[in-house]
Amino acid sequence: MAEMSIRELIQCIDRGEIRVPAFQRGFVWTPELMAHLLDSIYKKYPIGSVILWRTREGLNTERKLGPFELTKAEDGFPIKYVLDGQQRITTIYSTFKTPIPDSVQDSGSWTRIYFNLSAEESPQNSMFTAFSSDDEVDGNEYFPVDSFFESVDYRKATENLSDEQKVKIDKVQEVFKEAKIPVQEISTENRGEVAIVFERVNRLGVELDTLQLLSAWTWSEDFELVNKFDSLSDEFSDFGFAEISKDKKLLLQCFSALINKNSNPESLMSLDGAEVRDSFEKVEYGLKGAIDFLKNNLFVADVSHLPYSLVLVPLCVFFAEEPGTQVNLTNHQRETILRWLWRSFFGQRYNNQPQRNLNKDITEMVKLKKGEKSELDQIGNPVLAEFYSEKNLRMDTVRSKVFVLQLLQAKPRSFISGEPVSRELKLAAFNREQLHHLMPKAFLRREFGTSQAKASPLANFALISAADNNKIKSAAPSKYKDKIAPEMLDKILDSAIVPHSLFDDNFERFIEDRSSRLADNANKLMGFDSESDEA
Repeated sequence: MAEMSIRELIQCIDRGEIRVPAFQRGFVWTPELMAHLLDSIYKKYPIGSVILWRTREGLNTERKLGPFELTKAEDGFPIKYVLDGQQRITTIYSTFKTPIPDSVQDSGSWTRIYFNLSAEESPQNSMFTAFSSDDEVDGNEYFPVDSFFESVDYRKATENLSDEQKVKIDKVQEVFKEAKIPVQEISTENRGEVAIVFERVNRLGVELDTLQLLSAWTWSEDFELVNKFDSLSDEFSDFGFAEISKDKKLLLQCFSALINKNSNPESLMSLDGAEVRDSFEKVEYGLKGAIDFLKNNLFVADVSHLPYSLVLVPLCVFFAEEPGTQVNLTNHQRETILRWLWRSFFGQRYNNQPQRNLNKDITEMVKLKKGEKSELDQIGNPVLAEFYSEKNLRMDTVRSKVFVLQLLQAKPRSFISGEPVSRELKLAAFNREQLHHLMPKAFLRREFGTSQAKASPLANFALISAADNNKIKSAAPSKYKDKIAPEMLDKILDSAIVPHSLFDDNFERFIEDRSSRLADNANKLMGFDSESDEA
């Protein structure tokens, strides 16, 4: 099998030689998955081969490579379309490509990967962490890997490191400069043949998921468990959580947490098929209880609203009982779980060392269920106003998801009409239909020359119906205020956690006021406004 170095891959893409056909889905990997791939390359774990279709006749429609516009290929030169491995190629290219085009940086869709200089190396824990391009990063702890293939940038990035750190990062750089990506090429002009290859690759799957591996290795007599897992989709569809059934790893973690009291991958691989079968109804009952709790207490109508779906694992452990058995939830338990959820979300608890934190939460959740002293909610710190003023809205980030979830708690009413905002939409629909700027981008650009990036901090967004947003258009807040019925004004502002300073048309002061108000509200949700976390 042929191989390609990372530098060769970048050069091929820059020349327009490697391209993405339109029939591929877009780039869907989370920043965490991107960092995970870098960790696998660093540890020399297999990452699977990339399948390329070599042809001299380009397609009429193509996709971008993630956020990157691809250079037009030179006439007469062969083109290589990605049939399998697009997520991996995009991750590698966006990680090591320098400089990043302004259009990509301005789009807010660029993620930067760092090597954790202080992390303890282990086969399981990732040594790499993803940060948004506008995040503040401690240079003594995190090293930007995008400098590995640019000597000037690399020298500059290592200037302030200790000798020990320099030696360490030199070795990391060497791994990536020598890394080879397995490549399979199919050379044909027969597009029907290409379609068959693409269909089979995606139908069969190049990588087996955890459930398939466990079925093959340890559950040879219990293959019906795979179908059992698939059947959960029907069970959860009425709850708005049908997507859970597709996350086989999450389901397996629920079983492992309930049976083994931890969710480590090693623990998953040790599960016995009979134990899983015997616990199936109990876990199903626990997940339904967890979903009910989230819907009734946090107004979570869909799994996409959760900043972390991992919270379902400890919640499942708490609510798991034999079918027909009622879980008697005390007020102390309910408030403790709510504080834990909000502190986990705002503190981005599962961004770093998620396995360790998840196992700790499982342990503390078991204690809480038994009525023992639990430290489940003894985590995190109060939120500062900068949480809302310094970061832009990006719906693929934990920060933005918890922001939307926070807005839903206030039972928002749409600006202008005052009608209650529906809380039943999926997160993508919120982003598209109901999340809009309080100070319109066009107004800010017209009056103050504010760029799109500067106009879009979290604090400048609220849940506003599409119909009302069409009435606002590019008007100054002081102008569209006249469209709001006076008797509804305070109700609308309170339900959106918005100060009256919005209507002064002073962007900086408004962002400061709203960020402060949002932070106060967040700290109340987390229990930092009282002595509740000392109970």
